[in-house]
Amino acid sequence: MAKLKLDLHDIYNKGQKIEAELQRLISEAVEKRIELVEIIPGKGSGALMKTVKRFLNRKDIKALYHRLKVDVKNHGRLFVYFRF
Repeated sequence: MAKLKLDLHDIYNKGQKIEAELQRLISEAVEKRIELVEIIPGKGSGALMKTVKRFLNRKDIKALYHRLKVDVKNHGRLFVYFRF
């Protein structure tokens, strides 16, 4: 199974860049029919995780993917599953 990965550690304090990268990642997954996307906002204070979840819960984005799961072993990592 093909997978895309996005680590947000380098751009954690650049709000517009974060959203642009998330949009690019989701669009690429849909375009290439990738079934799994891994997003790493990190543990930290949880603010970046909230930003990522808020983005993924937008109605237009949520319609594109099948399931969202926080890694049980590392709560600083999310998996987004697509069904094609």
